[in-house]
Amino acid sequence: VQLQASGGGLVQPGGSLRLSCRASGVLFSNKHMGWYRQVPGKQRELVAIVESSGSTKYADSVEDRFTISRDNARNTLTLQMDGLKPEDTAVYYCRAWRYGVDDWGQGTLVTVSS
Repeated sequence: VQLQASGGGLVQPGGSLRLSCRASGVLFSNKHMGWYRQVPGKQRELVAIVESSGSTKYADSVEDRFTISRDNARNTLTLQMDGLKPEDTAVYYCRAWRYGVDDWGQGTLVTVSS
């Protein structure tokens, strides 16, 4: 299984970024998918998930600013991030899991700074 995350970068506060995670070697439509983030010295935390059914869940800190979506035809997970804040700065990881199998991508760095 390969999860290739992309789309990170430097953005000013209030700006937007769109992260993508392309999956290969996996039956994508059957997997629950999610975005997590980690700041050095802190635990990795959930940002947003989208289950195989399409149900979504967001961390309180990103609710109403971030939107997670999945395209099962293209094996792609997306995170649209609007209204970015300095506290959103982190390495963002995509995750695919179900039935006791858990896979993570390599991470993409998002830096929100003026």
